[in-house]
Amino acid sequence: MEAWKRFGGFVGSHMAFVSPTCVVLGVLFPDQLSMLRPAVTALFAFMTFQSSLSNTFGNLARTVRRPAPLVATLLLATALMPCVACVLATALFGTSPNLVCGIVLEYSVPVAVVSAMWTNMLGGDPALSLATILVSTVAAPVTIPLTLHLLLGQTVEVDAARMMGEMVVSIALPALAGTLLNDASRGWAARDLSPVLSPAGKIALVLVILSNSTGVAPYVRTLTPQLVGVMAFICAFSVGGYALGLAAARLMRRPREQEVSMTYLVGMRNISAGAVIAAEYFPGEVMFPVVIGTLFQQVIAACFGTVLRRARRGEAPE
Repeated sequence: MEAWKRFGGFVGSHMAFVSPTCVVLGVLFPDQLSMLRPAVTALFAFMTFQSSLSNTFGNLARTVRRPAPLVATLLLATALMPCVACVLATALFGTSPNLVCGIVLEYSVPVAVVSAMWTNMLGGDPALSLATILVSTVAAPVTIPLTLHLLLGQTVEVDAARMMGEMVVSIALPALAGTLLNDASRGWAARDLSPVLSPAGKIALVLVILSNSTGVAPYVRTLTPQLVGVMAFICAFSVGGYALGLAAARLMRRPREQEVSMTYLVGMRNISAGAVIAAEYFPGEVMFPVVIGTLFQQVIAACFGTVLRRARRGEAPE
């Protein structure tokens, strides 16, 4: 059992290497690794369950009673970032409205479910993470069409029933089950069960990265100078999202746990949801900025994890 836990710790501490390796493998072997796609919802559900084992209903209640970090995170992720993305993308790629639309859509989708896994791995605030993901996802059928209409004049009808159904399976029920188990066991789930399941959660994260990376393979193989420019923009803007969350938490003087959570909640997007919307309602070119974020999101997440770990060690008393 100790070897199993050490394995999980090794994977978690080396995600800056593991993430880009998974992305490369997904691009090189899309046909072989695409078999993972049907399991992605179950993998998300497991990661959410494992992450919520360290949570309690009391923590969720405190998050609701003191909502400043939750509100700030949602405003940054769902309002500020799409607006800034629209302004910059129009200035840089205005001759290609489809690429501009894809960039705006990329930053209009909900907060990524996998951000809960990252915050749990780095000692973040599970209650803040789960509450933000839930609110962001529940609001998505309204916020996505509204954002696209206000910024681009695009009219989109999101399949609210399907999105809500996926949210219930991959987020709500696993989060409720994990939190309930921890409360019912009086902390045993957080203290004993979560460390045992943590390595499996990291394996699930690796499988999700591998699966998502297969979607960018066709685009990477047909790059043009303009698409390379879009890639560079998405990478830089993604870094800016994580940095914005971290800076906002520090300006608000939030404790370290919430600092970690806000960094990932503002920085990470549910690319899978964006890809589904792009495929159903827009020309194929719109898909590129959305899906190409897969190349960078987990890699940047791992890099910020290294930064946050080093900052924690630097603040620790000697």
